[in-house]
Amino acid sequence: MGSLYNPPLQVVGFVATRSGDADRGPEVRLQAYEAQLRMVHDGELVWVYGPRRHDLATVRIDETVPRGGVVARDILGLAPSEIVRLVRVSSERAVINPSHA
Repeated sequence: MGSLYNPPLQVVGFVATRSGDADRGPEVRLQAYEAQLRMVHDGELVWVYGPRRHDLATVRIDETVPRGGVVARDILGLAPSEIVRLVRVSSERAVINPSHA
C-alpha cells in the first residue's frame, strides 16, 4: 500500500462557538483542491493532528480559505498560525473471526 501525499496545513483562522449557536462542534474548512490532495470529502470525519493533540473534526469545503490553510472551529489546543495535518478516518474495520475469540 503506497503512502498518501499529505502536506501540512496552516491554521489561518479559528472560530469558537457558544452554547446557543446553531452550528457547533469540531470542524475544519479548506479549499476543494486541498481536500482532493488528501482524498477527503465535504462532511467526512478526519483526524486533525496539531502540535499538542489530535481531535476528530468534520471537513467543510470553503473556497474562501486560502490555499495551504484551514479554518478550525471548536478544536481545542489549536491557535492561528499553527501547523496541522489531516488524516482520514479509516472506514475499514478489523474483522474479528469468532472462532479465534
